[in-house]
Amino acid sequence: MTVVPGMGSRCWGWIVPDGLWDLARPLLPPARARPQGGGVANIDDEAVFAAIIYLLVSGCAWRALPPCFGASKSTVHRRFVIWSRAGLWGRLHQKVLQLLDGRDLVDLSRAVLDSAHVRAQKGANLQVRAPWTGVSPVPRCMSCPTRTDCPYASDCPRPAPTTVRR
Repeated sequence: MTVVPGMGSRCWGWIVPDGLWDLARPLLPPARARPQGGGVANIDDEAVFAAIIYLLVSGCAWRALPPCFGASKSTVHRRFVIWSRAGLWGRLHQKVLQLLDGRDLVDLSRAVLDSAHVRAQKGANLQVRAPWTGVSPVPRCMSCPTRTDCPYASDCPRPAPTTVRR
């Protein structure tokens, strides 16, 4: 088996880089044991982790999860929610930053913060048009008969009157 540099050597190495699973495994919450026993066997945590990383990196929808991971979209989503509530992603992020800082691969002495703040207008009059918008010069047949300021009133085809049946 040929290992591509930077890629993992395990089964899911094509999506999860070397070392990331090793960092994440001890941070996972323990699986709940069923008190009555039985039930179906849990899907491998490593496969679910790889599926979540695939979804986050590719940006595809949960419903488009490829079957190669061996887990359904609902299983992967459920595990994602459980792990998110347990704080896995924040702790994993901190652990990766500590590892990179220990190897002098990231400089944490400076940071950039970018934000935007727009105040909401309470009680804004939504009936008044904004000054940069105006009456459309393009006639719209359904609105022209009621508009007195239509510049194309003489050329605009008027809709035929309709009767409403009840």
